[in-house]
Amino acid sequence: MTDTTTTNCKCGSCGGGKIIVALFLAIGLIGAGWFVKQGLFHLRGGERAVSVRGVAERDVVANLAIWPIQYTVTNNELATAQASLDEQGKKVEAFLAAQGLPADNVKVQKVEVTDLLAQQYRPDNIQNGRYILTKTYMVRTNDVALVDKMYRNIGDLIAQGVILAQGSGPSYMFTQLNDVKPDMIAQATKSAREGAGKFAADSGAEVGGIKTASQGLFSINARDDDNAPESTVIDKRVRVVTTVEYYLR
Repeated sequence: MTDTTTTNCKCGSCGGGKIIVALFLAIGLIGAGWFVKQGLFHLRGGERAVSVRGVAERDVVANLAIWPIQYTVTNNELATAQASLDEQGKKVEAFLAAQGLPADNVKVQKVEVTDLLAQQYRPDNIQNGRYILTKTYMVRTNDVALVDKMYRNIGDLIAQGVILAQGSGPSYMFTQLNDVKPDMIAQATKSAREGAGKFAADSGAEVGGIKTASQGLFSINARDDDNAPESTVIDKRVRVVTTVEYYLR
């Protein structure tokens, strides 16, 4: 049987060493805590920011009108159909000239000929109109008001026997977006800063510099009718939304 003896140190040096080690450890923990606290303080200070949106809108008027005028004639004889197509074309040209449209603002875009007997799947009653001829005039002008007037008077052309294809209406475009972009972006940014200023005032802070900023897409819509396709109306509204994040101090 083995006898185990425990010896206690009587000099006191070991106990003092433990106290010194514990003291240094406590100081180290206190110092580490102070640095962590300072780091969190600066982190929170750097992250004080507010994200706001700025909106800018402007009413504009279309400055370009494009109007494809398309009509169709049918006949069993190609020569007869061609003659009818030319006759109808003269009526279209006379109508446009009488409305005041300059000749250089309109041109023949295309003429299409369809022979039903040449189709893979032939419809019935081909004898009532074997050949289908379609002609398209393209009106392109900056005189938007004139095109609007002509389109309102299109009944005069239809009364002459010219049957227009479905969807043969004008499109109104605004092509000067780049001219209004700078001012609208500045307006949207100003709006965003005003919003940030109100938020900062309510929270007892001040607005600093910009942290991040993003510009939304410019949109063009009908000014007075949200359901109307934008291209069918002359009066439009341009809109842009910017998102800006400001530092708070």
